[in-house]
Amino acid sequence: MAPRAAAVPHDWPARLSPILAALEEGLVERRLPLRLALLAALSGEHTLLIGPPGTAKSVLARRVHLAFRDARYFERLLTRFTVPEELFGPLSIRALEEDRYERHTAGFLPDATVAFIDEVFKANSAILNALLTLLNEREFDNGAGRQQCPLVSVIGATNAVPEDEVAEAFFDRFLVRLSVGPVSAGGFERLMLEAASVASGEPGAALPAALSAAERAALSQVAQRVALPDDVLRHLGALRVWLAERGNYVSDRRWVKLGQLLRTAAACEGRDRVSAWDLALAPYCVAADAAEQGEVAEWLAARLGVRAAWSPPRLTRIVEAFEAQLTAERAANDLDYDEAGRLRFSAIGQAQEQAEALAGAIGDAKGGAGALRMSYARQRRYGPLHIRARTRQIDELLERIARYQRELAAERAALADWMAGSLWAPSRFAEQAQAALEGVAAALDALHVRAREARAGFESLPRLAEGAGSAPEPVAHEPFAD
Repeated sequence: MAPRAAAVPHDWPARLSPILAALEEGLVERRLPLRLALLAALSGEHTLLIGPPGTAKSVLARRVHLAFRDARYFERLLTRFTVPEELFGPLSIRALEEDRYERHTAGFLPDATVAFIDEVFKANSAILNALLTLLNEREFDNGAGRQQCPLVSVIGATNAVPEDEVAEAFFDRFLVRLSVGPVSAGGFERLMLEAASVASGEPGAALPAALSAAERAALSQVAQRVALPDDVLRHLGALRVWLAERGNYVSDRRWVKLGQLLRTAAACEGRDRVSAWDLALAPYCVAADAAEQGEVAEWLAARLGVRAAWSPPRLTRIVEAFEAQLTAERAANDLDYDEAGRLRFSAIGQAQEQAEALAGAIGDAKGGAGALRMSYARQRRYGPLHIRARTRQIDELLERIARYQRELAAERAALADWMAGSLWAPSRFAEQAQAALEGVAAALDALHVRAREARAGFESLPRLAEGAGSAPEPVAHEPFAD
């Protein structure tokens, strides 16, 4: 009687969380590399660990292997003297006797589920070229035919990435690229205390039931149904343009694979849509090294959760337009009329400073300084129609800012929810995004105060003694965007 298939869980966070906790046990400052390497494997992709020797790169690979039930593991260190037999298996003597060129692949890379290849770029170009098809298509050219391989994920390690055509093509096969350095000064003491469990590569406690092949397939099917919303696609498009402007080429294949990684990340957390905050994973897929990844993360953190409609620079220009109008209206003067409605004149010659300035400017041989001229000394006054028009326009601005503040509050809550529920969130990015949204919130609060002060300024303009006055043209400013 055939064994009964295990039930496939629907609560993926509950299924994965204890596995992750067990895999991380004994590791120091390796949470993000471990989790992203596992996420890459769940997505059917490969991970490249970049860093100096002795930074637990091989341990990470062995831990990822433990997450999969009945997974065959293969590990090899490559050198410039490595021969194909070390990776792909020895030649079959019987096949050679029958004029066939075939390898015994059992126990070697073409037979592995999870593999760790140390110093992946040290091998010669012939081996790297052979690996390209295996990593991408999961097929191995064995003799006259192609052998299907059960490979789930390869974790590669290198101290540095060489710059040549073959290495570049091979480098592109690793979707996730992670820099792994020595532990910080703060983590050194813990490293020394937990060195034994780290050295063994095995979790200190019993690993919860590993994922079966059926579960991996089920998760892949769930991920395929996860939606990529329009806002996520817009952010990805903008990121692609920004990278291209900087001269950073990212292949179309890599963008497609990134989309699938994002879907898998959402599926693992029980969501049917990718969140814009999931783009925190993008830097590790579109940038080549830690420096570039930091720049991409900074670019994303400054934009995610902030709509162009309520970006502080745009609103600042709008507020400044009202402030400039208020300043102009406060400084405006009117012609001074007497009680009979006639313009008042004054002998400017009686105002010594004005007379001297005028005489110096035009000469005073004929007594021009003593001529009667119009006086502009009276400050302009405004009627109710003018002031209501101005305050109504500012009220619209205040309403917009208040709406934007509510939207921003919702985005900050969404970020907090994502951070609380995410299995993969990079803590550094979360801190950057929080700081960016806090900065926008502070800017909106300040603009709200300035707009209210401008409104109060318009209300306190000098008023006409009688009459409603006239309604002014609206203050010209950038249009509001929805």
